[in-house]
Amino acid sequence: MSLLEVRDLHVTYANGAQAVRGVDLTVDAGQKLGIAGESGCGKSTLALALLRLLPAGSKVTGQILLDGEDVLAMKWGRLRAVRWAGASIVFQGAMHSLNAVHRIGDQIAEPIRLHRTTPPERVKARVRELLQQVGLPASRAKAYPHELSGGQRQRVMIAMALACAPDLIIADEPTTALDVMIQAQILRLIEELVARENLGLIMISHDLAVLADTCDRLTVMYAGRVVEDGPARQVYDDARHPYGKALSAAFPRIGDPASRFAPQGLPGDPPDPSDLPSGCTFHPRCPVALDSCASEDQELVDAGASWQAACVHVKAADAPAATVGSER
Repeated sequence: MSLLEVRDLHVTYANGAQAVRGVDLTVDAGQKLGIAGESGCGKSTLALALLRLLPAGSKVTGQILLDGEDVLAMKWGRLRAVRWAGASIVFQGAMHSLNAVHRIGDQIAEPIRLHRTTPPERVKARVRELLQQVGLPASRAKAYPHELSGGQRQRVMIAMALACAPDLIIADEPTTALDVMIQAQILRLIEELVARENLGLIMISHDLAVLADTCDRLTVMYAGRVVEDGPARQVYDDARHPYGKALSAAFPRIGDPASRFAPQGLPGDPPDPSDLPSGCTFHPRCPVALDSCASEDQELVDAGASWQAACVHVKAADAPAATVGSER
């Protein structure tokens, strides 16, 4: 049984925006799953839905099975226990997530006090242990958030996420706004913690290069749906969906003069979730769309070993050229 299994998840906000549409995914213990896509493609909504952190009025259907138990069917008391202890989230922007008027040691200790029956002296020892685990001296427990650098604050957020020894960590853009050296340190830290503690990890980012270097699998989302899912490095190097190709090509690659001097972009923006186009939602921006893409939606189909993509060109890859149709 997988640590996390999401089945046919749909999220619709009160204003009618369809932020997540029919997402299926699984995460096993010790596995690192990356979720990529532009802003507005449903990544953060998916993360919040996993622990029912969405705003009031949101409609959520499907199943979110954490250790076989459906998060969407949990009563409040059980859900409160699962948050932190079963799964926890590292949000982007640590300065906005930490309380500016409380010392970081107290903030790390809070979930332990709320979710564990731990003696006070053991709580302090656990805080020191967590700080050392994320590469900070125990003395920093007395510091306030503004006394720490951006990288140190992000380490504090990771320590808080680990406080109650969860089985699953959800990291939503954990290195946003950090310089590249600190970003590399944080990513290395996360990888080491996942391996040492045998955790499941979901890492959300718009940066395919980061996910390819960090994760085992890569899921690409567009307009609330999964359009490609496969081995992380292979998806990054040779995406089968045009959107995955565009995301990968947007980042210059070391040693490749063509990408360095002429990185490829993608014109336009993802569609408004409350006003999605008909057919394949990517077709208005797709450089290889067919006439049929405007009216026919595409489901995920096999694109290789443990690899799927939702594109008519994947379906037609082995078909005679005459049956493919004409590009627009």
